[in-house]
Amino acid sequence: MSTRSLPDVLVVGAGVVGAACAYYAARAGLSVTVVDRGPVAGGTTGAGEGNLLVSDKEPGPELDLALYSTGLWRALAEELGERIEYEPKGGLVVASSEAGMDALRSFAAGQTKSGVESAEISGDRLAELEPHLAAGLGGGFLYPQDAQVQPALAAAHLLRASGARLRLGETVTGIRTSPSGEVLGVTTDQGRIDAPAVINAAGTWGGELAAMAGVELPVLPRRGFVLVTEPLPRIVRHKVYAADYVADVASGSAALQTSAVVEGTPAGPVLIGASRERVGFDRTLSVEVLQRLAANAARLFPVLRTVQVQRAYRGFRPYLPDHLPAIGADPRVPGLYHACGHEGAGIGLAPATGELITGQLTGQTPGLDLTPFRADRFPHPGGAA
Repeated sequence: MSTRSLPDVLVVGAGVVGAACAYYAARAGLSVTVVDRGPVAGGTTGAGEGNLLVSDKEPGPELDLALYSTGLWRALAEELGERIEYEPKGGLVVASSEAGMDALRSFAAGQTKSGVESAEISGDRLAELEPHLAAGLGGGFLYPQDAQVQPALAAAHLLRASGARLRLGETVTGIRTSPSGEVLGVTTDQGRIDAPAVINAAGTWGGELAAMAGVELPVLPRRGFVLVTEPLPRIVRHKVYAADYVADVASGSAALQTSAVVEGTPAGPVLIGASRERVGFDRTLSVEVLQRLAANAARLFPVLRTVQVQRAYRGFRPYLPDHLPAIGADPRVPGLYHACGHEGAGIGLAPATGELITGQLTGQTPGLDLTPFRADRFPHPGGAA
């Protein structure tokens, strides 16, 4: 059974990245269908904190992408605003010692050259920004461009605004191509969807979807946990994290890493992270990780020691070996586009991803060089380039 009408674009994945692709494609006048084996935001998006960060990215392609996306999120906030709980609250990175401050100064200086705004905060002024922070910290840096959204709401409202046709609870089982190798559409467990362009926004399953088209994309899952406290007055004003979080984000280690990341939400609960480990798709609840996260948060915000944790959840970040997402047309398969591998930054980078791919779909010059994000940049399994 084929579709009744042929969309211009088929997006595989109804998370925030897929939703952004649908939104910008529809805004450019393209007809869009979105297919997902689960519900909207049923994967990595639904397990995210909603961070829109530039503070944790060193100068380079990902930071350029994040800055580009930050501007797009501001524009989206004017349209969607309170519905997606957009908060331009800023980020605060703190160091425990003067040696840690030296590292933050060097990091921020490099970022400034790329257009990042930051301000050094001495240790004795931290309480002005965060009254409940632990005493005796060496200082920190305030990043006013950092913001937050509620990720599931963002995905839902972007999809609604796109007007895309949704096919949820439908699993893609293959990508169909012509004898000359061009994309014709997909097959699913419910039939066939014809489309001349397919966007792979399948998150941690992006590698499997790419393989259906006969190409290699080495996406791996990287597990993370988040603690959610009882609803509280706004005791954490910014996204606050310890300086070692930046190193954890950039690390390629498969071992467990935890660092203190704490932020409040409009609804009241405080979100506590962050952990990273490569354990496949193992969903086992790790008591060790939860204990580490709680201890890290309590050291940073002692007031949290008496607060009740109501629940914990876990998700899988789509990790690529060089920590850069795959964005744009795949030169190996005409009509196949990738929008996956964003790891823990997918929510922040979603609008830029959607707009840049739409530029390719409509024959426009992208607003950012997509060369660093090409899907064919990785060596083939045999080691050949």
